[in-house]
Amino acid sequence: MTRSLLLAAALALGSAPLQCGSGESEGARYETPPEALYELAERFREQGDENGRRKTLEFLIERYPNSRFAVRAKSDLERSEP
Repeated sequence: MTRSLLLAAALALGSAPLQCGSGESEGARYETPPEALYELAERFREQGDENGRRKTLEFLIERYPNSRFAVRAKSDLERSEP
């Protein structure tokens, strides 16, 4: 009985589909949401859209207050105030 169960389990595991990778190609980099928002704010800055930059940084701080990018965003906003 025990052998039959072990054999059945081995056969079931042997026919299980292979696990796929993470879907990311080699060399691909994963960004966290706070990092992506910070980079978006930087793009707004490069394009001269200070309002878009400020709103994005404020949203980043509101949504992810404990991230290292929120700390950077706060610092950036303090430096840009008149």
